[in-house]
Amino acid sequence: MWADRPVLRVTGLSKRFGATQALEDVDLDIAHGEIHALMGPNGSGKSTLIKILAGYHHAEPGAVAELDGEPFDLGQVADSRHDRLRFVHQELGLVNELSATDNLALSRGFARTAFGNIRWPEMERRTRALVERFGLGIDVRRPLATATPVQRTVVAIAAALQGWEGRRGVLVLDEPTAVLPPGEVARLFDIVREIRDAGASVLYVSHRMDEIFALADRVTVIRGGRRVATRPVAELTPRSLAELMAGEEMETEQRPRPASGSAGAVLEVRDLGAGPLQGVGFDLARGELLGITGLVGSGHEIVPYAVCGAHVGPVRGRLRLPERSERWVDVRDAGRLGLPLVPADRAGEGVIGDFSVGENLTLPLLDRLRARGGRLHRRRESSLAHEWIQRVGVRTAGRGALITTLSGGNQQKVVMARCLAQQPPVLVLCEPTAGVDIATRLQLYDLIARQADEGMGVIVSSSDTQDLLALCTRVLVVRDGRIVREISGGEITESALLHAMEGTE
Repeated sequence: MWADRPVLRVTGLSKRFGATQALEDVDLDIAHGEIHALMGPNGSGKSTLIKILAGYHHAEPGAVAELDGEPFDLGQVADSRHDRLRFVHQELGLVNELSATDNLALSRGFARTAFGNIRWPEMERRTRALVERFGLGIDVRRPLATATPVQRTVVAIAAALQGWEGRRGVLVLDEPTAVLPPGEVARLFDIVREIRDAGASVLYVSHRMDEIFALADRVTVIRGGRRVATRPVAELTPRSLAELMAGEEMETEQRPRPASGSAGAVLEVRDLGAGPLQGVGFDLARGELLGITGLVGSGHEIVPYAVCGAHVGPVRGRLRLPERSERWVDVRDAGRLGLPLVPADRAGEGVIGDFSVGENLTLPLLDRLRARGGRLHRRRESSLAHEWIQRVGVRTAGRGALITTLSGGNQQKVVMARCLAQQPPVLVLCEPTAGVDIATRLQLYDLIARQADEGMGVIVSSSDTQDLLALCTRVLVVRDGRIVREISGGEITESALLHAMEGTE
């Protein structure tokens, strides 16, 4: 199949952001009718490569791109040939308050009469024709907020495919299963195969090896901004693919911290169950940096929310803070313990966009900042906000600036400052460095590590192995809702983590 000319070929692709070389001389070719996987650790350059293909970033001079052997400029998104590259990004790019019909029209326009009125019956007919082939019973008139995650993913795919006659191009799916419950992943696989069978090629970006072996014909692995290998999936095993991704033992140095376990416990969790979690239990020691990780859908991402009383849905189990009380607390009442959470979705769960930096920082502390009569003590609030802005190094025009004027990394610092200002015995973080640049990532590592040095217990739930290697003294690996491996001290390597997460030890 791959002896023919590829549908897409890119050679010499490089991209630099300041002093950071995000991509260096990367080659990629995708065959007709192929599902081609793209894999690599977080920070490897996958997202940069996709954004260059989409025309969001411009490649450095010297890159060459061809569609069916014809050269084209990746930066010229108005070029008709560029229209043969279609994208479904991880965030989907949908407006959930609108219907499927409206969402598809936002990307390709409305059907109108000669007088400019929208032809709604025609719009709904077009939308049904696009989504009904996937057989999920989507109501094209209802807001997407009422749809299931897989239905919303299908709408995003349909939006990308509309007007794509002949299907002679490449559909790029960036982490399409990231928001899907396990039961809906198989249906998405069927949809991807249907798209391939209709004549399109698919570039499938994922970090899950089980998906790659279930779907892909070939896989390209990039690491540190460079292409490591392109191999037929049939020639690989989960272990050999993990070794390609991990490469030499860890490019990020592990923080030289002693193994934990000598200090007393500040948090004890028993029989935790929520979503896929089944009877998870662990102790967190004073001054310990405890990592919790696993593949998407394993349940590891639920642990921090459940422990802090923020999980939406049924939950069971018990926990206690032994330095405060010998009494066990039902996890359904975990919110009463006041453990602050740095959530995974900073924009959706961590900050209020219409509030200032100072207001976001002091929001959970208003009871402490009230003067006599219940009015807010503005001077005290201002002083507290200024103090924490300085302590965590937030770069801002001032505490009165809107939080949305800050970079993602500085917004994350504000969320962390808000948690630390509550002076908790335990700090719980979920994906703490998601969406931040390298320099800010290192600053966050230092800030988190300082809390442990001062005696605070820290939970770091992350799917990014770089976070775990840079910070943690002990890592619990969750697979299929259970803790399957505990890795401590010098045994924490990228290879060990990947093998434990995938079950290929």
